[in-house]
Amino acid sequence: MAAVREATPEGRYGRTRDERADHKLKIVGSVLGVAFLAMVGWFGWDYIAGQDISAEVIKSRIVSDSRAEAHLEVRKERGTDGHCTLRALSEEGGEVGRADYRFDQRSERIDEIVSLRTTSRATAVELTGCASDS
Repeated sequence: MAAVREATPEGRYGRTRDERADHKLKIVGSVLGVAFLAMVGWFGWDYIAGQDISAEVIKSRIVSDSRAEAHLEVRKERGTDGHCTLRALSEEGGEVGRADYRFDQRSERIDEIVSLRTTSRATAVELTGCASDS
């Protein structure tokens, strides 16, 4: 009986069709991955560069059933005027107070303790956002 060969000798005729397809998929995947990372970087840069004012609540303190305080740090360009909005939250997560605070100082970094009136006892103070007035 004659032996029937099922596959070509390995390495003799170059890559198989599956190996070529795998190689093409790796190249396409790499190109798409780099394009995706570039897009995420572009959107991130655009978001950060578009902000004239940024701020964060360093710490907050509940003073009474009708008042809360927050230590707010604001970073902005020297000539930019703007405002930040804070809100106080109840234990259930509902809003019990909201206020806007204007920042017209001509410095790049402002540290300020602001007071927020509430309709009932708050458990947290949250920064909702900042915007420039230009």
